[in-house]
Amino acid sequence: MSNSDPKPGPKPGPWPPAPESSPMPPSTWAKRTGFRPKFSGETTASHSGQLSSPASARAAQLETHPDLEAGQPPLRPPPVSAGEPDKKDKNDKPPPQPQPQPPGAAAPVKRRRDSDGVTGRSNGPDGGGEPVRRPNRIEETVEVLPQSVDDDLVARNLHMKYGLRDTPGLVPIGFYGLQHYLSMLGSLILVPLVIVPAMGGGYRKRCLDCTFVCGITTLLHTSFGSRLPLIQGPSFVFLAPALAIINSPEFQGLNGNNNFKHIMRELQGAIIVGSAFQAVLGYSGLMSLILRLINPVVVAPTIAAVGLSFYSYGFPLVGKCLEIGVVQILLVVIFALYLRKISILSHRIFLIYAVPFSLAITWAAAFLLTEAGAYTYKGCDPNVPVSNVVSSHCRKYMTRMKYCRVDTSHALRSAPWFRFPYPLQWGVPIFSWKMSLVMCVVSIIASVDSVGSYHAASLLVASMPPTPGVVSRAIGLEGFTSLLAGLWGTGTGSTTLTENVHTIAVTKMGSRRVVELGACVLVILSLVGKVGGFIASIPQVMVASLLCFMWAMFTALGLSNLRYSEAGSSRNIIIVGLSLFFSLSVPAYFQQYGVSPNSNLSVPSYYQPYIAASHGPFKSQYKGVNYAMNTLLSMNMVIAFIMAVILDNTVPGSKQERGVYVWSDGETVTREPALAKDYELPFRVGRFFRWVKWVGI
Repeated sequence: MSNSDPKPGPKPGPWPPAPESSPMPPSTWAKRTGFRPKFSGETTASHSGQLSSPASARAAQLETHPDLEAGQPPLRPPPVSAGEPDKKDKNDKPPPQPQPQPPGAAAPVKRRRDSDGVTGRSNGPDGGGEPVRRPNRIEETVEVLPQSVDDDLVARNLHMKYGLRDTPGLVPIGFYGLQHYLSMLGSLILVPLVIVPAMGGGYRKRCLDCTFVCGITTLLHTSFGSRLPLIQGPSFVFLAPALAIINSPEFQGLNGNNNFKHIMRELQGAIIVGSAFQAVLGYSGLMSLILRLINPVVVAPTIAAVGLSFYSYGFPLVGKCLEIGVVQILLVVIFALYLRKISILSHRIFLIYAVPFSLAITWAAAFLLTEAGAYTYKGCDPNVPVSNVVSSHCRKYMTRMKYCRVDTSHALRSAPWFRFPYPLQWGVPIFSWKMSLVMCVVSIIASVDSVGSYHAASLLVASMPPTPGVVSRAIGLEGFTSLLAGLWGTGTGSTTLTENVHTIAVTKMGSRRVVELGACVLVILSLVGKVGGFIASIPQVMVASLLCFMWAMFTALGLSNLRYSEAGSSRNIIIVGLSLFFSLSVPAYFQQYGVSPNSNLSVPSYYQPYIAASHGPFKSQYKGVNYAMNTLLSMNMVIAFIMAVILDNTVPGSKQERGVYVWSDGETVTREPALAKDYELPFRVGRFFRWVKWVGI
């Protein structure tokens, strides 16, 4: 009987057995994929909920969560649990003690570097006592997802070329400023190229002073807003409500120039009211309270729904001229993905300039085809409206001539060399409460988008996240700048462009001076009429092709906010999944309600999602309420926001699981002078507003 007994071994423990102790915590699947919970900033908070200093916060994290980072050993041996006393007694050698730091040494620097990829034992050829850094997945994400809150070493740790308060020379500022704005060219110019044709405006009206307003609002934001290097411009968040207002039932009987001017005035009035509401939201301090409800699990599906909502506009318009549109999409994909690692003079030019390069090549190809007569048909004039064409032969090819040719636009030829943008150029705004209500709701979603951008950008370029007062101040200023956009008649509000964070991470440029100089150049270029005419002459098929890429990127950038939370949590997966699904399904119900397959709608198919106000299911005795409810509930981002904010704030979950944003507080400002230097108002303006605690630091 004894011969059949197994050989003596360690005493059996609980099932499943615990892994053997090792100098490095074993990596789970989530950790190997790059999951780093501390990106949300929650691990820099003390148990009292207040932010502590960088050194103590880092030490507290290593004490309480020693195994949260993939492949990273704790700074000191983790505390022994109650179930492992004998394991500690069996060790022959005591654990190595950390070397004492000399007085005044930057302890957070050493801890930061030791915690970012140092192996538990030396495997290098030197065999010395120096720890060996090994490349891993986390090393690649450090450039995009920073964690350090040490003022002196953020830029160096992230390989940033310039930090937030750095002032490079004039030549680097000019070069990097041009690079920064060219990389975001699509976001700056494409929105008006969508809105104006929907209003019936000609090519001369397609440049709605967006570049001028973008430059002015960016200068205001970097000086008196969040003070982060974030470009302000026409956001895709405002595009869907603008299209819904443009396609309102009361505007269907208008045509020509009267249609454009009347709709623009209605749109201006709605934007001005919504912007004023956003300004009150920020400067009153209410935004500081709303911040408690806004977390990555709310931001991610809300912003992703903005990009997904335009699927009916993108490729259906590209299909009007496939040989041009598909080539445009393929080129921008090749530059942004397959050639993204090619560097010239230490610059990834194909990744940074994917949109300008693809646009230039496609435009040149379309020009050659046009000059070669590929889209010339005998007896047909592309400048004649389709409704006036009598010949059936010409009507057959009118679509190809209109969308494939590059000479149908006379904007560049007819544009003046100099023009000065001025407010109210389309007339006095018309204020309608039902359209204003729609824009007020959209301004809240635009604020949610900006909050996510503030947090992500601050981790890249600043010493610490801003305070709730700074966030409120920035949201209030965004409301004011959107009001300026409404006065100048850009067609949309002005807000922080979501693509900012991606651009900063790619260009490694975090200096606000670079963005400010680029904004000044943008204002100057807006005074040259030929520049606006050049932008306005971009064929609509190329615009739709670029938007397919931009909206897809916008969706991905929204979902990337989940990296600040536990993306593998079943709680978060279900919340995001429900929010995204119902953001597509519920608006589809409102958009399709009362529309039969044989309905002869007065708008093109790619505008049909924006006419729900005329046939939606919400019907009451108040037509204004019907309009507002049918319009709002037919917007994907509104449904996603409602679902996400309710579920995330009612379903139980830990702060770390939710990835709760942690902002700096008053005590941190007193303790960390670098925080005040990053976010304080210039010219000592802030000292006159020290009593306004809810909009400052």
